[in-house]
Amino acid sequence: MDFIRAHATGNGNGGRARGDISIYGQESNYTTWRLARMNLAIRGIEGQIAQGDSFHNDRHPDLRADYILANPPFNVSDWGGERLRDDKRWEYGAPPVGNANFAWVQHFLYHLAPRGVAGFVLANGSMSSSQSGEGEIRKGIVEAGLVDCIIALPGQLFRSTQIPACLWFLRQGRNTGESRPGETLFIDARKLGHMVDRTHRDLSAEDITRIADTYHAWRGGSGDYADVPGFCKGNYIFD
Repeated sequence: MDFIRAHATGNGNGGRARGDISIYGQESNYTTWRLARMNLAIRGIEGQIAQGDSFHNDRHPDLRADYILANPPFNVSDWGGERLRDDKRWEYGAPPVGNANFAWVQHFLYHLAPRGVAGFVLANGSMSSSQSGEGEIRKGIVEAGLVDCIIALPGQLFRSTQIPACLWFLRQGRNTGESRPGETLFIDARKLGHMVDRTHRDLSAEDITRIADTYHAWRGGSGDYADVPGFCKGNYIFD
């Protein structure tokens, strides 16, 4: 909801009315699909949320979105990748049949508009895995200049899994007029947050603000940004 408010102010100062924003989504789990539709309805937001398998029954095949937000399941091994070896979404290589992580990454890239931005959560292994061609896929995405920012998160943030995760931010069109072409910002947030019980960690509002402000200062190319040892580093990662 905060994202909608930020991009649909409707205040006459360049913001768009809420009704001017189109929301699309897809969810395979029937219960989660119904919850997503209910959450939009109680906030008075119209959305086209389809039910079905995003890989094998893409309900929005022609969608090119300005923004994509996603929290896909980590390390899915039974996603049916053996039936999609020649899928047109795999621009940077066919993902391994035993792990859907880079199928999700390329699915999101395929659905981005020419200047679109995607932000999503993946398991930490997505930053370094090299098995079954994942390293080559990641290399291709990096060398295409699509990786805007990577944020390493602390463990125990999610009640459904204890494994640490990371945030990926991908941006189309970074080499055509965007600031900081050829660079990627790395943020190490693994030491942030506090334990709310024996098994669950939470990020405070101050933690989230620190991360967001660091990214926006870097993205804007302003003098407010500076590398902080142990927390953030902006690198040229391809030539």
